[in-house]
Amino acid sequence: MARSRVRVAGHFGELLQGRLGPEGPVVLLTLPCPALGVRAVRVAAGAGLSLRGGLISPARARRFLGGLRLPLRGCVALFPEAVPGGGAGMSTAALVALARLAGWRSDPLRLARECVAAEGASDPLMLPEEAVLWASREGRVVGAMAPLEPCEIVGGFVGPPRRTDPGKGDFADISDLVAGWRGDLRVQAALAAQSAARRWGEAPAAVLVRELGALGWVAAHTGSAQGLIFAPGTVPAGAGAALREAGFAGVLRFRAGVGA
Repeated sequence: MARSRVRVAGHFGELLQGRLGPEGPVVLLTLPCPALGVRAVRVAAGAGLSLRGGLISPARARRFLGGLRLPLRGCVALFPEAVPGGGAGMSTAALVALARLAGWRSDPLRLARECVAAEGASDPLMLPEEAVLWASREGRVVGAMAPLEPCEIVGGFVGPPRRTDPGKGDFADISDLVAGWRGDLRVQAALAAQSAARRWGEAPAAVLVRELGALGWVAAHTGSAQGLIFAPGTVPAGAGAALREAGFAGVLRFRAGVGA
């Protein structure tokens, strides 16, 4: 049965992203973020499908839903809770929200493949299991990963939006980081910082790690999101203000990891 409104949570960059071997597929491990997402609301009835919000064109939405053999009629408004291109998964969240609004309850991997067909790449926001190494250009699970340990993230968006270009594959080899990933927050934060640094070098978040005593930092590898990783209960007073002073926009704080 079709719903009248749906919300799909996004993510906040990637803990790891790069190639699995020099010529291997582009893979990633996302940082789930319950604080950001996309709301899809059916605001009016109608014979065809029209969209408000600008996240997805009506033509792309119709092709995507057609691939899933899902009818969706009326006027649907999409409300992103982060700037598209920020690295928070807004485009994938919008597609998943449309599918669920139309009544999709079937195989999440089929849904992922249709998201890839629609956009050339996809975040794993449709999966019930978050801790997976994901081939984002292929819509498939490469393998299970140790879950992120409980932590707190303070982050925001630095610089202009950078939308994912699925035609670009200029990512570093992260096979060593994937192999080293295990259930220890200090190790996870250090590996996330290495992955982000291979992408962006000495980014603003890397400087703030030292100033604020964070365990590491995380970044969107094709967006503008950057954040600091703290052990629970160790975020210093004024951390958000320090990010804003450093030029971060949309500063937020959220819990992540097991039990978040």
